[in-house]
Parts: sequence; C-alpha cells; structure tokens
Amino acid sequence: MDGILPIWKPKGMTSHDCVYKIRKLLGMKKVGHTGTLDPDVTGVLPICLGRATKIAEYITNAGKEYEAEVTLGFSTTTEDASGEIVDKRQVKEVFSREKIEEVLQSFKGRIEQVPPMYSAVKVKGKRLYEYARAGIAVERPARTVYIYSLKLLENSITLRDGLLSFRFSVRCSKGTYIRTLAVMIGEKLGYPAHMSDLIRTASASFQAADCVTFEDLGRLLERGEAAEAIFPLERGISHLPHLEINDTLAVKVRNGAILPAPEHWLEEETVFLHQSKAIAIYKNHPEKPGQIKPVKVLETNEIR
Repeated sequence: MDGILPIWKPKGMTSHDCVYKIRKLLGMKKVGHTGTLDPDVTGVLPICLGRATKIAEYITNAGKEYEAEVTLGFSTTTEDASGEIVDKRQVKEVFSREKIEEVLQSFKGRIEQVPPMYSAVKVKGKRLYEYARAGIAVERPARTVYIYSLKLLENSITLRDGLLSFRFSVRCSKGTYIRTLAVMIGEKLGYPAHMSDLIRTASASFQAADCVTFEDLGRLLERGEAAEAIFPLERGISHLPHLEINDTLAVKVRNGAILPAPEHWLEEETVFLHQSKAIAIYKNHPEKPGQIKPVKVLETNEIR
C-alpha cells in the first residue's frame, strides 16, 4: 500500500502515536509522519505509506497553515497553555482590531525566532526539552523563518478575568514555532502571552477537507475501502516542478543514471514523470556542469 493518508490528528496523541496506530490498523511497517505536532494540537497530519515515505521530507519542508489563539495576561515555561506560569500581568484594555492587525502585519516576511526550551531542536546532541526537564538553561540559536500571511479572525477578540484572547490564521515556512510567535505578538502589545490553542489547517497541498479521523479510517477498513482515503505519492510533491519523460529515458531514470540537463531545465529539484507517475526527483550535479543526478529514485526497473 503506497501513498499518503492525511489524518486529522486528535488532541492527546503525538505524531509518533499516530504512526504507531496506523501501522497496527493497516498491518504495515513502512509508515512515517511529515512534521511533529504537539499532543495538544489538532489538525492536518499527512502520513506517508510504503514508497511514499521517500518523499516525506518534501511535505515536511513545504509550507504550513494554522489557526491559533493567543492569550495576553500570562506567559508560561512551554509558551502554551500546558506550562507553568512565569510572568503575569492583568489586561485591562481591549485593543482595537486595527491595533492588533497592525501588530500582526509587522511580523509578515522574514523574521528571527529563538526556539522554545520545550522543543525538539537539538543543541550539542540533545533535544532542548531534555535540558528543560533537567532544569538546565542552554543558549538557543536563533533561526530565520518566513511568515507569508497573518490575519486576525473575525469577532475573536475577548477580554475576561484580566485575560485578552484573539484568534489568527497564519501561513508560514517550515520551522516556524507558532507558540513563539504568540509570545512575540504579546510582547509587541506590551503583555506576557502564550498560545492557548492551535489547529493545523494545511500541510503542503493537504487541507482539512482531505483528512480522515481515526474513526473514519476504522469504518473504511471495516468496509474494505481504506484505499479511498489514500492519495497518490504524486500529491505530496505536486509543489515541485514536473517533467514528463519518454519510455527510453524512463529506463535510465529508474536506474538512477546521471543525465545531461534537458532543454529548459529549471535549475531546481524536478520530478520526472512517466505516464503521469513520479519515478524520480533530479537536481543539478554539484560537480558536473550541465549534468543532473537523482536525489530520490521513487521507482526502479525491478519493482515496476
């Protein structure tokens, strides 16, 4: 069984929990997820099956979209609602929609973020959350991420018991921490803040409407119709340039041959299609000008 199964991840499960459950449900070992979601986060989690695990990184590296809620009034150790409170200040003013929009727009484009201590980023061979759990403070390297769009959601501003909350949608690059973004938004508004809710609404080309829940998947399996929920491998790399090739060239590509760059080569990683089926991803050869080499061979002549 090859392809991509977009799951709507429920609260309380890690991405690895989802992979483990799908392995058991489908009775297969070759299963991988495409980007970690914290247990408290719900939303789109594309799961790669079989040969599609070869292209998991391309889905992981593609842009993501989220709907998030930021709450002003206190900050936490984890930058979300699950952590211990580290700073608190009662909010007494309701910011105008225009003011919040102005702050949100200031984060559009390229920004620097320092990853949260409770994150999977590695420093000196250990995950940051391992240092955090041991009570060890370490210097965290800033990373550059890109915010493509950021928008306040309609009628979402509420002030209650000294806490001001509002929801926003964001489209961003790989590596963006929405928790950290929520804290940064709060700082710009002059208050300690944390991310109080998060839903991933899209990952690469996969949207909420493409997803199935585990309950849906169970029903499909009972009817022997699980294949209906699985998208072809090609969907996961649809954002890359594509090039249809002929039968003769397809044999060479399946063998992983180094080739002369085709006419009108786009100078970036390109998917080679044969009869509309992705068989390899090629890129410029780093040492041989005018030549291209495979990054991934997705289908060999042996397994055709």
